[in-house]
Amino acid sequence: MKRWIAIVLVVGTLGGIIYYNKVLHPAPGATPGGGGKGGSEKGGKGGPGGGGPASVNAFVVVRKNLQEDIVSGGSLLAAEQVDIYPEISARITQLNIHEGQPVKKGDLLVKLFDADLRAQLLKLQAQSENARRTEERNKQLLARGGISQQEYDIATTNLSSSLADIELVKANLQRTEIHAPFSGIIGLRNVSVGAVVSPNTLIARLQQTSSLKLDFSIPEKYASAVHNGSTISFLIDGSNQPSHAVVYAIEPGIEEQTRNLRIRARVNNTSSRFRPGTFARVTLTIQNEQSLVVPTQAVIPQTRTNQVIMVKNGKAVFKDVKTGLRTAGLIQVLSGLSVGDTIATTGLLFLKPDAPVKVGKVVSLTENGPKVAAN
Repeated sequence: MKRWIAIVLVVGTLGGIIYYNKVLHPAPGATPGGGGKGGSEKGGKGGPGGGGPASVNAFVVVRKNLQEDIVSGGSLLAAEQVDIYPEISARITQLNIHEGQPVKKGDLLVKLFDADLRAQLLKLQAQSENARRTEERNKQLLARGGISQQEYDIATTNLSSSLADIELVKANLQRTEIHAPFSGIIGLRNVSVGAVVSPNTLIARLQQTSSLKLDFSIPEKYASAVHNGSTISFLIDGSNQPSHAVVYAIEPGIEEQTRNLRIRARVNNTSSRFRPGTFARVTLTIQNEQSLVVPTQAVIPQTRTNQVIMVKNGKAVFKDVKTGLRTAGLIQVLSGLSVGDTIATTGLLFLKPDAPVKVGKVVSLTENGPKVAAN
């Protein structure tokens, strides 16, 4: 019984306190019972919780040329490069390789031992001369009926075989000489005169460095913006001065693993400023024709699309838009808007479809991006 009395007293006390605060002494600006339309400072007219139109900054859609810089890592490569290997196993008798020095196309770089092949060539030449004389005699005898056609055919075959053996030895003699396939700079040699080399022995490397190739990749969505003749800039470590290259080849397909497009540009290196193998930070500037733009903060990302809030006839209208290039302050609009449309840039979280909207300030477009116009 005592416990029920205590519970009744507690409930009565709490009820009295609530009645005193809500009815006898209500909060300033509120009617007894919590009714009325007057809002507090936080929820008054024009605020997030008020009934009046929300005040927002707006931007009038215009056309502007946009450009986007794509940064990618690339590598400088020699225009032409070849590793020099011998074709046969033999001893080096002559080595005309001066490390780090230029060579011209056709210069003799390496000469291998060939005395045995030259002796074999002399032998075959003597045999072929004898076979030729035999063929001529048999030809005369055949004309007079002194021999059969079969005997003459044997003499002709012997002559042809001797001539073929001579050509084979000459081909082997050519393998004892290594000539520069193009003009370039010879690298460090790995052998000396007198060394016995095999087809697996790397003698040196020849590179053509008067012009270099710059290989890099870009995401597939920018593939249509790059073409032969496009100019790119790049930086190498240890240099703050950007250099330029011209695109001359584009891979026809996209790499399946990275979804990137491989591009190759040509770099003028007549001053020998760059070295093959150098890492380069490539910047590709993508220019776009005049297109509709809106401030970055005006676009609301959605799951499958993007939206902007257009102010039309004093009300908020939500519009789906398709976007393109993006810079620090602007986004390209491909569809969904027209020139002159007014777009809200502030208060986006508090606006609802068809809600009343009042434009407070208009955002103007400057060279550095959108800027609120001065009152």
